[in-house]
Amino acid sequence: MRRRLLIQVLAVVALPLFAAPAFTAGEGGGGGDGGSTKCKKGEVWDKKLKKCVAPKYGMLDDNNIYEAGHDLAMAGRYDEAIAVLSLAANKQDPRILNYLGYSHRHSGRVTVGLGYYEEALRINPDYTLVREYLGEAHLQIGDLAGAQEQLAEIEKRTGKGSREYGMLAEQIYHFMRS
Repeated sequence: MRRRLLIQVLAVVALPLFAAPAFTAGEGGGGGDGGSTKCKKGEVWDKKLKKCVAPKYGMLDDNNIYEAGHDLAMAGRYDEAIAVLSLAANKQDPRILNYLGYSHRHSGRVTVGLGYYEEALRINPDYTLVREYLGEAHLQIGDLAGAQEQLAEIEKRTGKGSREYGMLAEQIYHFMRS
């Protein structure tokens, strides 16, 4: 039952994401000639077979799942991102955990998001993007001290010049002014 549900989620939610690159010039193979490969609707480009095929459970690697989940999350399609990211084989990939946290947080499930962020940091304490998002989550629940703690951790790892430091510092500044 669970396997069938995953296949359905992949077919309904993720298929358009993975089929789309096959329609882009220079993407999806084509024998290295720089041309485009066009798959029919409902098919995806299989890099190994170098042809269009019907999607099958397990044919997408975690990097593709991460990229699709990331893109969905950045597009504000949080529930779809969660569905796609949940298909990852490696449930301990900090990148996957980070965007599961991000998507849950932006869907209003801040506490669930916090759990994913904490797990990602348990695996990779130097992942400063997680720390930025974790700091933002702390601000969402009114925990200024928690956000400032994450800002200090980012500074310790990358200095004040990093993108993550600047983004969280700006969020803290706005929080304190409101």
